[in-house]
Amino acid sequence: MGRILFGVILCLVVVPAAVLSWFRFGHPPVAVADTPFPMEKQIVEIPLNARINREMPAAAPIQADENNLVAGAAIYHDHCATCHGFYGKPSSFAAHMYPDAPQLWQQHANSNVVGVSDDPPGVTYWKVSNGIRLTGMPSFNNVLTDTEIWQVTLLLANADKPLPPAAVSVVRGEQQPEATPIAPATPAGH
Repeated sequence: MGRILFGVILCLVVVPAAVLSWFRFGHPPVAVADTPFPMEKQIVEIPLNARINREMPAAAPIQADENNLVAGAAIYHDHCATCHGFYGKPSSFAAHMYPDAPQLWQQHANSNVVGVSDDPPGVTYWKVSNGIRLTGMPSFNNVLTDTEIWQVTLLLANADKPLPPAAVSVVRGEQQPEATPIAPATPAGH
């Protein structure tokens, strides 16, 4: 019985101390090029997806009309294309991020899906608004208005459909977006 008790105490003290030492002395994989933890993707995605499913809005309060799609293209150009690329022009450094920044204008292999066009708009809205920790994806809820977040969300939700010519030109990186008047709105979450 004494050996069992000693073994339990040993496990309760030595194993946590070893793990803390491993973290304290800089051995966990923290550099982009490091091999990920076993099951790291699943450990992160399960709570992320649960929270998104719990908090995402059910429906967009604006329509995916020409004005909103062109405004969304301008927002994408100014705030998203650096990491997520233009149509036919992937970001030069996205593959060097961990995790890789998805290229939102590339068609998925063996599919008609482009970028995140298969995600419900509420998922994309949540990610743009809140950001995702430890991925490089910032929160835009204090940078963009709620309307602007919905405009870029609807643009990405429709990336696999024909878009207005002005929006296509901007997401291809062929022209700078024109200043588009946007209805007054307050930043998301305010």
